[in-house]
Amino acid sequence: MPTTEITAAAPAPATVQPERIPDPCIVVIFGASGDLTKRKLLPALFHLEQSGLLPKNFAVVGVARRPLEKTFAQDMKEGIISGGDVDPNDPKLDEFVSRIHYHAMNFDDSAGYDSLKETLAELDKKYGTMGNRLFYLATAPEYFSDIIKYLGDHCMARPRDCGDGKNWVRIIIEKPFGHDLESAKALNDEVNKVFDENQIFRIDHYLGKETVQNILVFRFANGIFENVWNRNYIDHVEITAAENIGIEGRGPFYETAGALRDVVQNHVMELLSFVAMEPPVSFQADAVRAEKVKVWKAIQPIHPADTVRGQYGPGIVEGKPVVGYRQEDRVHPRSQTETYAALRLEIENWRWAGVPFYIRAGKRLGKRVTEITIQFKLPPLLLFKDAQGKGGEGIRPNVLSMRIQPDEGISLQFGAKVPGPTMTISKVKMDFSYAQAFGKSSANGYERLLLDAMLGDATLFAHRDGVEATWALMTPILHAWANDPIRDLPNYAAGTWGPATADALMKSDGRKWRKL
Repeated sequence: MPTTEITAAAPAPATVQPERIPDPCIVVIFGASGDLTKRKLLPALFHLEQSGLLPKNFAVVGVARRPLEKTFAQDMKEGIISGGDVDPNDPKLDEFVSRIHYHAMNFDDSAGYDSLKETLAELDKKYGTMGNRLFYLATAPEYFSDIIKYLGDHCMARPRDCGDGKNWVRIIIEKPFGHDLESAKALNDEVNKVFDENQIFRIDHYLGKETVQNILVFRFANGIFENVWNRNYIDHVEITAAENIGIEGRGPFYETAGALRDVVQNHVMELLSFVAMEPPVSFQADAVRAEKVKVWKAIQPIHPADTVRGQYGPGIVEGKPVVGYRQEDRVHPRSQTETYAALRLEIENWRWAGVPFYIRAGKRLGKRVTEITIQFKLPPLLLFKDAQGKGGEGIRPNVLSMRIQPDEGISLQFGAKVPGPTMTISKVKMDFSYAQAFGKSSANGYERLLLDAMLGDATLFAHRDGVEATWALMTPILHAWANDPIRDLPNYAAGTWGPATADALMKSDGRKWRKL
């Protein structure tokens, strides 16, 4: 049955906050020859430049192994134009590109760090960046330890090492941050030997998305929602992080990761914490992080029976045939790596006790969508016991959906009487679209995170306590799966919504996944 659409009116003009301009600095990107730098980081930095949010005294240094000194800046320019939807004739572009430099070295070569240190000192003098450094580890995880160790060994990790002691040095570390609880703790120990915790910014690009940040605004800045945001009114919560693409040639990486490590432990658990957390006393980093950790630590141990794993086989995606996971490049022909994971969990606290949270994430699913669904309890229905539901569907529960990507927005489904002489009820929907209300944005989410790191604001970054809390939940599941191989993989066709066991997970509770 078609759903009636009621479009929300565009909001009033926003209150403008004072611009925050970081101190002069150099952004040093290790692993700069990879796609992340070209498609995401440099476009994001240029968007900040366009918005007047970068300091005048600023430079970028890409660090990688290949000799790209002659082509790197031009290649990054092309990435800014194509990846950032930037006009090639933008008057700020050439000046920005002139500040992009390159340094070739092996990450495990001690002499290379001496040379890098000299290069950065020269650029300090040229651009007046005052010894302020933002190191970004955009490399494969196996290089993290070497880079961190050598930055410490060569006196590049502390403010006094790079300036007069009044400067700052910070480091951004990309995910995956460890592959289980033990390795995450070991990496945290290694980083903390070299950098203080307040210098460390563990990044999850999902937290840079406006729609994720808006969860807190939606909950805590509007008086009508927080009062019903609890076990008295909510039946269950669903979080879906679905992709219709495969592994995109990343066979070796994905073989060691899988859906639980790649998406659930970080992205999805962050979304869950924003949905479930208590109001922080402020939006300062420590206050927000503390409430998130409380959520994760209140989650009861997840029994293997409340988990589902799957792996896609051949199928049809967007009208085209695609191969199964085991036929992907550099994937073991009998691989047990999950490309789909679903969990049922509960948060044992006063707000959420008894409310199940259902999580699913996977590749080669029916469509690309990340969405949070809040399904409310049905009201007492004696008043409407004789009412008809349009199309025979009956009276439906209220559903609040927060679309994180790609069609960013929020919708609320409720019942309304269909015009006519009988009491017939139909579901209708009020819908808010970010694009319609605020215009289409070319931002990729890294803009906010890079700006915050340069400002020293860690609110949207992970603390070691949080990383270890989420790994503590996921590691027992990984161990249980490793000890219990599945014989019928692949167990879902590409282009579908996962294995039948995922439907059974909710059906056993008398529920079913929301159609997306």
